[in-house]
Amino acid sequence: MSPSHSRLPDAVHALPKPEPEGCRATRLILDRIGDKWSLYIIATLSRGSRRFNELKREIDGISQRMLTLTLRGLERDGLITRMVYPTIPPRVDYELTGMGRTLLQPVMALLNWADENQQAIEDARQRFDEEPEPEQVLIKGVVYQRR
Repeated sequence: MSPSHSRLPDAVHALPKPEPEGCRATRLILDRIGDKWSLYIIATLSRGSRRFNELKREIDGISQRMLTLTLRGLERDGLITRMVYPTIPPRVDYELTGMGRTLLQPVMALLNWADENQQAIEDARQRFDEEPEPEQVLIKGVVYQRR
């Protein structure tokens, strides 16, 4: 693809024209579903309903507080349901809603893409960090512009 190449994929042409309120609303939605933990919760729930502790065990590295906050946000946005059973102790199951299931294809594609490109991205970062431009200084992995 040369710099003069101006043909964009059809999907790019299908993007809606940005409007100030529409952009803000879209950004909030993308912030929710693009969040690291939301992606893992959605992917985990793709295999069926889970209890809180099952989710915590299956999602490596997530804290109890972060799991609670993320589940609340996903429930608020209508992407998961929370079902409380009147037992002692109470049993709570989480499951994807119909709208949440529509996210599976793009979420799994994003997770798979990230997994497949981990090494290439790490290599690119390393090359970038090793070769700062002459007017730049590299300090602890951060490139600073000289004045």
